[in-house]
Amino acid sequence: MLRRLISRDRDESNIDITPMLDVVFIMLIFFIVTATFIKESGTQVSRPLAFTAGLQDQASILIAIDAENRVWIDRRNVDVRGLRAIIERLHAENPRGSVVVQADKLSKNEVLVEVLDAATRAGVTDVAIAASEP
Repeated sequence: MLRRLISRDRDESNIDITPMLDVVFIMLIFFIVTATFIKESGTQVSRPLAFTAGLQDQASILIAIDAENRVWIDRRNVDVRGLRAIIERLHAENPRGSVVVQADKLSKNEVLVEVLDAATRAGVTDVAIAASEP
């Protein structure tokens, strides 16, 4: 009789972890959906120093100009002539975002002006130029 009670207690003492796993998977899905991903331009840029440099929030379009005057968006080398259409498409995905241009110290001002002009013609009103704090 005592053996039956002991064996019943052993059988009934299992812990069901299914509800805990459900909660963990729901939390995982929540964090994946709400996470913001860091966008990269695709190249290393040596930014000029500026004493007034500050942080830019909501930078959805990151454009880089390297020392050889090549323009990069999302790790792709793009032509300046097709830049306006790319910016329009990316701005349509996130209309509240801004454009940040990272121009290398050795790049030409002409290319920077062309990129800024393309962003303005694409309808983006919030355009910033990246700089490093000294």
